[in-house]
Amino acid sequence: MQTETLTLNGQPFYIRRWGDPALPPVLLLHGFPEYGGAWEPLARHLADRFHCIAPDQRGYGRSWAPEGVQNYAMSALVADMAALISHTGAPLTVIGHDWGAGVAYGLAMFRPELVARLIIANGVHPVPFQRALAAGGAQAEASQYINFLRRPDSHRILAANDFEKLLALFSAKMDLSWLSGELRAAYKAEWARDERLNTMIHWYRASPLQVPEPGQVLTGLPDFPRDKLLVRCPHLLIWGQDDTALLPEATEGLKHYAPDLTRVTLPGVDHWLLHQTPAEVARLIKDWMP
Repeated sequence: MQTETLTLNGQPFYIRRWGDPALPPVLLLHGFPEYGGAWEPLARHLADRFHCIAPDQRGYGRSWAPEGVQNYAMSALVADMAALISHTGAPLTVIGHDWGAGVAYGLAMFRPELVARLIIANGVHPVPFQRALAAGGAQAEASQYINFLRRPDSHRILAANDFEKLLALFSAKMDLSWLSGELRAAYKAEWARDERLNTMIHWYRASPLQVPEPGQVLTGLPDFPRDKLLVRCPHLLIWGQDDTALLPEATEGLKHYAPDLTRVTLPGVDHWLLHQTPAEVARLIKDWMP
């Protein structure tokens, strides 16, 4: 692994790289509560064929972390990664997980000239996800943690007792056994860095997603114009079947917004599939790529 700090749109971003720079580039976008280093298990399996580029995104790790929720609108997060792609050379393949999938979808929808192929691992397009939440059913119940995270003091609650509640939140009903020993210590060091946990959570606070109480149906959702929210490039969705945070219903209707869609479901793994079965995820990616 090689590291560097790049200036993107006038601000510093910490970048990790694996593989020969002469190989085809792939951009790896992490989610919450991870950071660019979370991609190492997968990147090790991809680096023989691809040049893997994994930034700490805005508010995370060693990258720029401005104060203020207003700095974490999706348009700003997409602009960061658009600048990184432009620096690297476009178009390229983008791989996103969790919140990184939100940025990856944003790039594919709003900056299609930058994205040749889109790969998502347990992440959601905003329209199917919002519709699943609005139904007030299982996905709304599974997403109640979002309302907790949006509290102004959530970062303090989660950080108490050496991040006890943060670890409990993301191991509830899912296998977090991979996060142990030195790796757990590395994650805690990133969460403790200069109020980073607070700016990480700003992604949730800035999001326009509406999360109703279970059993409450939201009406009057905004119009979701297909032409503006369309993924035009080839799209691979890899889904860990046992995810309890993002449910399959959150991807219903995805093909309407991503007509060139390939779905693969992996049994026996959950939201953390990139850590639980990186070799299998890498095989699927390599088999799908030209």
